[in-house]
Amino acid sequence: MRLGSGTFAACCVVIEVLGVALFLRGFFPAPVRSSSRTEHQAEPPAPEPSTGASSNWTKLPPPLFSKVVIMLIDALRDDFVFGSKGVKFMPYTTYLVEKGASHSFVAEAKPPTVTMPRIKVDDNVTRHLDKVLKRGDWDVLILHYLGLDHIGHISGPSSPLIGHKLSEMDNILMKIHTSLLSEERENLSPNLLVLCGDHGMSETGSHGASSMEEVNTPLILISSAFERKPGDIRHAKHVQQTDLAATLAIGLGLPIPENSVGSLLFPSIEGRPVREQLRFLHLNAVQLSKLLQENVPSYKKEPGFEQFKMAERLHGNWIRLYLEENTSEVLFNLGTKVRRQYLDALRTLSLSLSRQVAQYDIYSMLVGTVMVLEVLTLLLLSIPQALSSKAELEVPLWSPVFSLLFYLMFLVLSALHVIVCTSAESSCYFCGLSWLMAGGVMVLISALLCAVVSALAKMFASGKLLSKNPAHPNSRWSELDVVILLGTMGHVLSLGASSFIEEEHQTWYFLVNTLCLALCHEIYRNCVLGDDCEPRRCSHGERGFVNTAPALPDRSIGHDELEPHRASKSPTSLNTLRGWEKWMAMASPWVILTCCRLLRSLNQTGVQWAHRPDLGHWLTSSDHKAELSVLAALSLIMIFALVQRRCSLTSKVAMALGLLGVYCYRAAIGNVLFPWQRDSKDISKGLIEARFVHVFVLGILFTGTKDLLKSQVIAADFTIKTVGLWEIYSGLVLLAALLFRPHNLPVLVFSLLIQTIMTKFIWKPLRHDAAEITVMHYWFGQAFFYFQGNSNNIATVDISAGFVGLDTYMEVPAVFLTAFATFAGPVLWASHLVSFLSSETSSGSALSHACFCYALICSFPVSAYIILVTSLRYHLFIWSVFSPKLLYEGMHILITAAICVFFTAMDQTNTKS
Repeated sequence: MRLGSGTFAACCVVIEVLGVALFLRGFFPAPVRSSSRTEHQAEPPAPEPSTGASSNWTKLPPPLFSKVVIMLIDALRDDFVFGSKGVKFMPYTTYLVEKGASHSFVAEAKPPTVTMPRIKVDDNVTRHLDKVLKRGDWDVLILHYLGLDHIGHISGPSSPLIGHKLSEMDNILMKIHTSLLSEERENLSPNLLVLCGDHGMSETGSHGASSMEEVNTPLILISSAFERKPGDIRHAKHVQQTDLAATLAIGLGLPIPENSVGSLLFPSIEGRPVREQLRFLHLNAVQLSKLLQENVPSYKKEPGFEQFKMAERLHGNWIRLYLEENTSEVLFNLGTKVRRQYLDALRTLSLSLSRQVAQYDIYSMLVGTVMVLEVLTLLLLSIPQALSSKAELEVPLWSPVFSLLFYLMFLVLSALHVIVCTSAESSCYFCGLSWLMAGGVMVLISALLCAVVSALAKMFASGKLLSKNPAHPNSRWSELDVVILLGTMGHVLSLGASSFIEEEHQTWYFLVNTLCLALCHEIYRNCVLGDDCEPRRCSHGERGFVNTAPALPDRSIGHDELEPHRASKSPTSLNTLRGWEKWMAMASPWVILTCCRLLRSLNQTGVQWAHRPDLGHWLTSSDHKAELSVLAALSLIMIFALVQRRCSLTSKVAMALGLLGVYCYRAAIGNVLFPWQRDSKDISKGLIEARFVHVFVLGILFTGTKDLLKSQVIAADFTIKTVGLWEIYSGLVLLAALLFRPHNLPVLVFSLLIQTIMTKFIWKPLRHDAAEITVMHYWFGQAFFYFQGNSNNIATVDISAGFVGLDTYMEVPAVFLTAFATFAGPVLWASHLVSFLSSETSSGSALSHACFCYALICSFPVSAYIILVTSLRYHLFIWSVFSPKLLYEGMHILITAAICVFFTAMDQTNTKS
């Protein structure tokens, strides 16, 4: 069966997405679980240990507190309470921490510090608080305030709105505490107020990674039971966030959750009698030891379990002395020793269980890896056919040999699947799938393997291995070919080091700069040495295996040169440029380098230099709102000037109104100022303005799609299709302008400017072929991903972009908008690639070659990276560095699949027209 290169590549990437998804499901496992849970009744609590005399304490202790109020403030960073901001904006809380009846902790959240997003204005939480506090029909009250997190995502931790929100939270806490104290005077029973945060906030206002600002949160337990004597200074101790579950269970007189891996916060019970203290610690130790037994086969050799058994024996001896009414110093000293032994055991058990959370599903990871590697191998073996002038390749799906090999492979894989799934001790996602779905995956793996074997056999039978160009075996590699090959290999190899992953933006900045220098050398060589010089004897169409695609023809020359084999032999057309245009061509690489240098100064990203000030921080400060407003206005004007030149009149009007709406939206939410608006008072919440822009985005996309459909009817009118593709690209640019923060609008301007310069003065005059142009678009797309301020850290994802124009949480639109805003650089450059190749060449193979090259160059890093993370899965930085990058690679391959499908669709319309 014959397939076009683009269709074949799109199918391969879709299969690759399935393989990566299966790998991710195995790499990110479910946490440790208890298997002792029964459906009808809970397991009775462990009795108090004793040696000799029997203890009558076999039930759960009574609750320590009458009522518990949990005040959870989303994104509450520890220094917001314990630092200077707490002293300034939360005076009542600061008083309770320093002098009140409270215990303070710094609770560490485990990365990745990611939570599900939602929108809830904080007034809705407080609205009925007064009525609820006066009622007596509740035991636990949970208040979740999201406003602080929302402010952080929009404005960052240095925003003046942070102080206002902290003051509001302080007043609410004072109201709750006062109400609980008045109730205690009547009931003579202590209550508990818990102030905590789910995660912190990075310096950019986001969260998701493992920096100190993101993982350290305040945890304050406030109760009259925690009496403090004058001069009693209590410093905030560092604990684990998971310790809160066991502490609340003990405080409420409930069983500790079976799957909890936390240990009891001892300061909350240190005022109780010694027997109660030891009882609480024993219950916690029994719960953790049972969880350890169910998840660790060699649990008896664990230090925590040995410590627990020792503490239990000492506890039994203490109970015997206590029941004998022995009140000597021996009883006191033994009780102190038992307590210390329990605390050490709890700490060790909790640490062991936290490590056991990282249990990998190796079988699912292996199956996903095999699928990805088979796709990559098949793409590599298909290069000679896929990048030939016909842009077609033979896929041997129905040959007899293929069928025999396929059935043998399927039977072998099925047998292996049965053996693995029946002998596996731990849970496995792939084994849990239905036989129909698992069989489908095995059919796919067998088919891919047979296709690889067939391609290898055909290659050896013909006596041809991968060469630079099968059609021109004596052709030489150009400098650009070497840069592309070495740059791709270097980037893939760099993924094996954690430092290179953290600073990957430096790799792409270096590659783009090197590419510009290589283009500069090529331009100068063609302009200065002339057509008769040795270096110019090899045309672009006769280069390496990445350059087997035909060179782009010049639409200004004769129709005969539109044929691929003639276009590849025609000289470059730098000499056809007029005087000033030639000078512009010679200056264009330096202009691009200057643009890239300016963009690097806009957003500091990565880890090593992320804390250093940049232009973005300067522009977003409240003191420079006027400068930011001017920059945003000029950027929007430049965007219109660079985009409108190839749009229809209707799209031009829609684009102008849409960009005006973008500025109005940013002014409405207070990011920029109107000329007549001098104060910071919001005009509205920005919903109307954002939806106004969304309407124009959809309108422009609809107009472009209509033109593409129209080009299928009027096949002779090539202009309709090129205009339609450019309008789709323009609609995406308008959407990006809406979602980008105002200080990032210059990123969009420079992206459009570089595309314009390279189109007019580099790609057209030098006649680069489709493969080279594809790689250049990919490299610049990756560089602009980091120019936006993105990194391989989840905390740099701008969540607020997913709620532009939304007044409630809607999962599908929010996910789409967030993904587009994050990957706008690669998406816009890929869209420009489709538009450029469709408008500048009449060769039906250009888009097919581009799709194949784009799929191939995206498959290299993801294939190599899943092998690297598998081998480094026990690395110290696996969760803080390598796993976030894995999520980015998974999302990138998904977007690549969508891009390749779009390529294929446009290629089909091109061949039909």
